[in-house]
Amino acid sequence: MEREEKKKLSSGHIRRLPATEERQYLIDGDYEVYEKEGVPTGAMAFHYHNFYEILYVLEGEYSSMVETQSYLLHKGDFLLIDQNVMHKYQPTGGRGENSKRIILWVTGAFLKRLTDENMDLTECFRIQDSRAWHFPVYYEEMLRGYLLKLAMDGASTGIRRAMDRGYLTLFFSHLNLLCARKESLLSGEYVAQHPLVEKVNAYVEEHLEEQITLEQLAEHVHVSKYHFLRKFKELTGVTAHEFVMNKRLIRACELLQKGESITSVYQSTGFGDYSVFLRNFRSAFGISPSQYRG
Repeated sequence: MEREEKKKLSSGHIRRLPATEERQYLIDGDYEVYEKEGVPTGAMAFHYHNFYEILYVLEGEYSSMVETQSYLLHKGDFLLIDQNVMHKYQPTGGRGENSKRIILWVTGAFLKRLTDENMDLTECFRIQDSRAWHFPVYYEEMLRGYLLKLAMDGASTGIRRAMDRGYLTLFFSHLNLLCARKESLLSGEYVAQHPLVEKVNAYVEEHLEEQITLEQLAEHVHVSKYHFLRKFKELTGVTAHEFVMNKRLIRACELLQKGESITSVYQSTGFGDYSVFLRNFRSAFGISPSQYRG
């Protein structure tokens, strides 16, 4: 099986995106699967999206920071990223230059359509102990096989879409069963905590309805304002102001999806007035809050 998959990879029929690609949104509707190789210069700063992401390492090493933890991934590892969770590539001294990975993006609505009300294929994304996994070889090869089939380039015919639905159903069904056991969670030396980001994240989450200043954040983590600004940007790739704004927008999306009024949403997420909320929401998502809510 592995020999056949390597042959496919070398034949040029895998759907690929360049490592410099900065796009963080779906253009093919419900899901996309593709290969990336090398250092992803388009993902060096914290970003998020309203769909699920799975990263599988085909070759080499890859390091990613998700919220407040960093994961050093190796060949065969899986990284599962929930909706509206901030994440980025974590430089590892050049070791990621030879990395090759498969990326799967899929919407929650599509996963819901794949099954009935008795099964939730998104449960695997909500396990908090870790977001990275290394499964036994047999299961890893099985999951890799489904991903490679999904990544194969070809015309989007009715038959192809039906096959993709089957592969995705099998992939996520097996993945959820494996994750439920928690036996294959990546931990120890391959998972690093970032206390400064963790403290800032907790503070922002708790005070999101209020105005949050740089002075408050620096005081909360017990460092000078200058040191805080430099260290936080170094770790996350974004400024503290951008981080807070992203957190406000993520919470706003969650509340809009729950059906809350737009007035209630912008007031409870710390935006001073509707015009500020609307401007930042349009800038981040390209649509208005009412359009997002549908």
